[in-house]
Amino acid sequence: MDFDLTPPIGVGPLQIGMSLQAANTALGSLRDLSAISESDRSGQHVFRPSGLMISIHCVRDMLEAIELGRPSSGTDRVLFQGVDVFALPAREVVRRVGEVTSIEEDPDDDASFIAPDLLLGFWRPFAADDEPDEEQGFFFSSVLLARPGYYDTPAQAAERLRQSS
Repeated sequence: MDFDLTPPIGVGPLQIGMSLQAANTALGSLRDLSAISESDRSGQHVFRPSGLMISIHCVRDMLEAIELGRPSSGTDRVLFQGVDVFALPAREVVRRVGEVTSIEEDPDDDASFIAPDLLLGFWRPFAADDEPDEEQGFFFSSVLLARPGYYDTPAQAAERLRQSS
């Protein structure tokens, strides 16, 4: 199954800004009923047979972020404008996403990247760009799609609020 990242809207039936109840229902719809994982947690995350983890983060009864974890098989794909964010090497994902929008190294984690205009965050535990056998560092491990302002500091949030008024 393909999961298309459409920032700032969401992923499939999971839409940023929806209620917790609606998000939980949408999350449940992404389960594979023929192979339900014992690790699934209602209102938190589901694991598909491919190993793909889909997690939701709600604050004040509103979906603020969706995180997807790298599957262990290719039966599920996570795509951003045709770029398979888990099948391609991290360096190639950054290059291709950079053709569409700005993407920068996370200032707190040099193995991870953020596309701030889209609020997409790409994470891996360490960088191993020249070591394809070291999968955890060669590929991204997770991608986060969040509401605008998700990473804002209090000062940035105040400025965003001032600009929108």
